[in-house]
Amino acid sequence: MAGLENLKISDEKKRYITESLNPLLEEMVTEALTSMPENPVIFLLDWLKAKKAKADEMALSPEERERVMKENEQLKADLITMTSKVEETAKMVTAGNEAKDEEEEEEEEDDDDELDEIPESFKKPEGQMKTARASVSAEAYGAWNQKKAFTPPSIPKSDQQLARLKTVLGKIFLFQSLEEKDMNGVIGAMQEKVLEPKTRIINQGDDGDFLFVIESGVLDCYIKKEEGEVLVATREAGDAFGELALLYNCPRAASVESRERCTLWQLDRETFNHIVKESAQKKREKHEAFLKEVPLLSTMDAYSRSQIADALKTEEFKDGETIVKENEEGNKFYLLEDGEAVASKAGAPVMDYKAGMYFGELALLKNQPRAATVTSKGTCKVLSLDRGSFKRLLGPLDELLGKEANKYK
Repeated sequence: MAGLENLKISDEKKRYITESLNPLLEEMVTEALTSMPENPVIFLLDWLKAKKAKADEMALSPEERERVMKENEQLKADLITMTSKVEETAKMVTAGNEAKDEEEEEEEEDDDDELDEIPESFKKPEGQMKTARASVSAEAYGAWNQKKAFTPPSIPKSDQQLARLKTVLGKIFLFQSLEEKDMNGVIGAMQEKVLEPKTRIINQGDDGDFLFVIESGVLDCYIKKEEGEVLVATREAGDAFGELALLYNCPRAASVESRERCTLWQLDRETFNHIVKESAQKKREKHEAFLKEVPLLSTMDAYSRSQIADALKTEEFKDGETIVKENEEGNKFYLLEDGEAVASKAGAPVMDYKAGMYFGELALLKNQPRAATVTSKGTCKVLSLDRGSFKRLLGPLDELLGKEANKYK
């Protein structure tokens, strides 16, 4: 920041650089370094367009979002109808061409007395036209975008292993949106791995073929910098890692090494892509887009925000339902994703919450009971972070969070 202070520009412009430009540029550079595109200019332009689109989406009210979703559904229905009409038109055109061919053949028979019948070798097989026609239709509207049939591997496990694995997966963001059938497929495909201390399971820059779920133990994540490898994160029981390379088809973003004896569960790329990826990517992108709009998290880099997005759990509350209760022990931090809520002390309202605001941090920061009761105002949806994840992922923001210690007074 010393260089910025020396610039002969107004304080207003310096604040603009610090508060608006720097966070955006840091995020953009982080994304570029993660993907390392061959053409950075095109990548950055696409990235900025995508960011603008997500910002526009977040700016929509719930009513506008619902309207846009309905319009999209109508467009999909219209596309299906148009596709059907195009196929019918193609059939009619082909039938007309076949009829025309038959008329021309009859004329040729009349004009040429010496040719009693067209040689078989000159005829186009009847089935060929039908096959070609169906092929064009399928290629344009079906075959190219259909998912291939996939059967995940099935690795034998004891009843004890199955019970342990189900318990671990139930806590992890990536797998929370899976239906029972898909979850069973994932469980069957996972393989247990036991690491001794100081075992490097992932190397930065390598291609990623697996993601890992931690059942027990602690692992450290390192990133290469000019001064050498730097510890950037720690992963513990109940965490997953290695999914970024699979989600975005990019090299490993960091190296991961066991600090102690660890028990992991390994999932192969194919099973992940066919079962988990689509569901997880949609949820991750939705949460990341939301987190970017939360002022508290605006200074965090993209990698840190992605880790928070993975740790968040979605909870819904009905009108008048209590989210946190005054004087009770607090073990969660909350971000209001959608809807409204109200905080009250001794029954008297003291603060209103809208989407993008947060609460519950004071009890975690000070290890004190809840300072107020927070109740849903209409149906609302919150994203929660447990105490351990809060300390690990939002530790650098303790000072900022602590500044609001008197917000309920």
